[in-house]
Amino acid sequence: MGSLPSVSTTALVFLSCFTTCYLLLVPCNATSGAYNSSSTSSSWLNSPSSSPPPLPPPPPPLSSSNSSTGNATTTVRHHHNWFDPKGSRLITVDASGCGDFLSVQAAVDSVPVNNREKVLIQINAGTYIEKVVVPVSKPFITFQGAGRDLTVIEWHDRAGDKGPDGQQLRTYNTASNTAPAPMPGMEGWQAAAFRISGDNAYFSGCGFYGAQDTLCDDAGRHYFKECYIEGSIDFIFGNGRSMYKDCELHSIATRFGSIAAQDRKSVDERTGFSFVGCRVTGSGPLYVGRAMGQYSRIVFSYTYFDDVVARGGWDDWDHNSNKNKTVFFGVYKCWGPGAEAVRGVSWARELDFDTAHPFLAKSFVNGRHWIAPSDA
Repeated sequence: MGSLPSVSTTALVFLSCFTTCYLLLVPCNATSGAYNSSSTSSSWLNSPSSSPPPLPPPPPPLSSSNSSTGNATTTVRHHHNWFDPKGSRLITVDASGCGDFLSVQAAVDSVPVNNREKVLIQINAGTYIEKVVVPVSKPFITFQGAGRDLTVIEWHDRAGDKGPDGQQLRTYNTASNTAPAPMPGMEGWQAAAFRISGDNAYFSGCGFYGAQDTLCDDAGRHYFKECYIEGSIDFIFGNGRSMYKDCELHSIATRFGSIAAQDRKSVDERTGFSFVGCRVTGSGPLYVGRAMGQYSRIVFSYTYFDDVVARGGWDDWDHNSNKNKTVFFGVYKCWGPGAEAVRGVSWARELDFDTAHPFLAKSFVNGRHWIAPSDA
């Protein structure tokens, strides 16, 4: 993803404790899930202008009304009849044969289309070598793993591999996976550990391990809590409307890297990435954000930055589209030896409380409607 040099792209996602899917809207060719963890951790495989331009306006007031988000490949429409699930069902997956199914996908396949029950898929310790897809027609699914170091799901697709139709998969269709690390500059070796294109998806204590394009935060509203996300270039990317709370963002960049590439294309889109109380660690030099879309929106608040941030801190992607006049890149009360570099360009400002406030609470993702107070 993007024009920075390619580096190692081994990608894994590990599944930790709970992964709850309240309303999962995912195209049938997308890998997805929602995770909600209680105590253990989870994992899932896979130049500024001379005078500063005015800071773009804050996002419109957030409300409970539904909206549309999307990107070049996927559109998720949030106009649905909401209903509460009736009843519950437990499905056990065990690689040694002690459960209901040997594979996670077989467990998902057993859930009926237009599911109306709360379905808990308990995935016992083990490494599951499979590509897992949860389709839009199967809501109310929860994945529960045995811990980030114990439950692992992985596959082996790469962006340049061909799918059943003979066409290249491209990055969006590679999750969930692990792939050999390429040499720098090699094309088609990107491998997304995970892709989420569903709405109202919650992840807690999950681990996402990769390099270039680790986590495809594609579309919809998402909440990541206490997750570990590792990568090198654009290792969180897409056009989701997502909050990352108390997460560790770990860089394995060897020459140059970047954390987040956000693809908001219009001032009317309500998408963006908000990082609150996170830690940025690893190797650098590292851009903290890149303007994948013309109106890219990324805010870091109360975040610790180790001494890995590149001079200037941010990247406008192509240097030709005047994105520094249209993006919303903000910093609020961040700290650490790399924090000063995050304020390194005129178009990434230190926000005041009023401007930062919409990005600080779970209301950024309309979370009070689908995230329990104890989970926020």
